[in-house]
Amino acid sequence: MMAKELCLVIDQIGREKGISREALLKVLEAALLSAVRKKFANRTNINLNIDQKTCDIRVFETKKVVEQVLDKDEEIALDDIKTIYPDMIIGDTVDITIPLPDFGRIAAQTAKQVLFQKVKEAERDIIYEEYKNKVGNIISGTVLRKEKGIHYIGLGKTEAVLLQKETLTNETLKRGDIVKAYLSEVRQTLKGPIIMLSRTDPNFVIGLFKMEVPEIHDGIVIIKSIAREPGERTKIAVYSKDTSIDPVGACVGMKGTRVQSIVRELRGERIDIIPWNDDPRIFIARALTPATVDRVGISEDSKTAMVIADDQQLSLAIGKRGQNIKLATRLTGWEIDILSESEYSKIKLEEADKTLNTTLRSETNNPEDKEK
Repeated sequence: MMAKELCLVIDQIGREKGISREALLKVLEAALLSAVRKKFANRTNINLNIDQKTCDIRVFETKKVVEQVLDKDEEIALDDIKTIYPDMIIGDTVDITIPLPDFGRIAAQTAKQVLFQKVKEAERDIIYEEYKNKVGNIISGTVLRKEKGIHYIGLGKTEAVLLQKETLTNETLKRGDIVKAYLSEVRQTLKGPIIMLSRTDPNFVIGLFKMEVPEIHDGIVIIKSIAREPGERTKIAVYSKDTSIDPVGACVGMKGTRVQSIVRELRGERIDIIPWNDDPRIFIARALTPATVDRVGISEDSKTAMVIADDQQLSLAIGKRGQNIKLATRLTGWEIDILSESEYSKIKLEEADKTLNTTLRSETNNPEDKEK
């Protein structure tokens, strides 16, 4: 293969695969060196380099300069090179070019075999490094196909994996659909990197808010905590570093445009945006949105809370299948029990009766009373 032709092939592959000429030449250099050394009984003093600009290939042997040659493969007499290298002395090493008449054919065959094999490996490494640095981000891709409960998502030069269990329960992804997902993990395997996506991870919702709400992206509004039942309901607690900015209003947007965009992406998943408060009583009461609760009592030691709600608000506070109270518990980090106002009043009445009965018994059993 002529140097000019080799350069053209290298540049073409580089453009198609997004790999630099330097990286490709380094791979080819190593492969050709291995092929050349086989011709010379695997002598380690046989070397090869490829010029980065011209793609000229040079094969040479490195020999030690000696007075008397004992090993012709490893040594060369000083007298034999005096005219070419007058400054050489005994003990120096010299590189002597080896002309190989059929090396062009060897280079061509090796280049074809090795380049495509090594390019695949280089591509895998590039993809791994690129997407490893994107873990934790939201990325978009096209649904290519579904096989055995796995959606394969096209990301341009590679594919990602979206397991069925990582999709929302109320969505059906079809070939050609454009989807956003949270990049949760990149695994390096012998067959190349596996890029794992999720649409159920709570971080997916956080990422969507970062994309839609500039105040969150800029760090002015902070998402303090999140609790999610994918496809059904999410609660997020938000706080603003700037007192002039309403964190809930920033997340909702003008006429609800920001949060509505996120709800559409989540296929109608309901989102409760809760203003965070460092007073656990206030925070717990707000976390039970959309219900309104009357009173909250807490135990700091056990980190438990007792909530009293109006009878009409009780079912709303608990939620369908207990979902609302479960999410509020996860959002706040407090174990929450809830009673209706009537239940609480009944308990208080029973406690009052017990106290009264105990008092009466005590008075009846008092010896002083008997004497009187």
